[in-house]
Amino acid sequence: MTQYMISIYEREADYATMTPEGWQSVVDAHSAFAKAVGDLGGTIVGGGVLQATTTATSIRSGEVTDGPFVEAKEAFGGFYIVEARDLDHAIEIAKLTPAQFGGVEIRPVLDVSTASGR
Repeated sequence: MTQYMISIYEREADYATMTPEGWQSVVDAHSAFAKAVGDLGGTIVGGGVLQATTTATSIRSGEVTDGPFVEAKEAFGGFYIVEARDLDHAIEIAKLTPAQFGGVEIRPVLDVSTASGR
């Protein structure tokens, strides 16, 4: 199986005003997603939720600055690493990823132990 990263991009501001019940619905949606991945024959091998972009530190040409690198409507908020049979299977899984305030991007993870260039 190949590993794919599902990157979640959403509008952070929508989470700032979320009620505790709203937050619980997000948690429940991700729990349901994790179950669905297994039901589809995939495996979640890693992932994480990022803190707000206001906590970011960026480095460019050796210069360190507080805050995110770029301004955008949607911010990189979290990710899953999944194992899937092929790209079609990974897309089927990624379509189920909760991202009510944005969307997701899926990319194969490069196996550097077998890679010889790109």
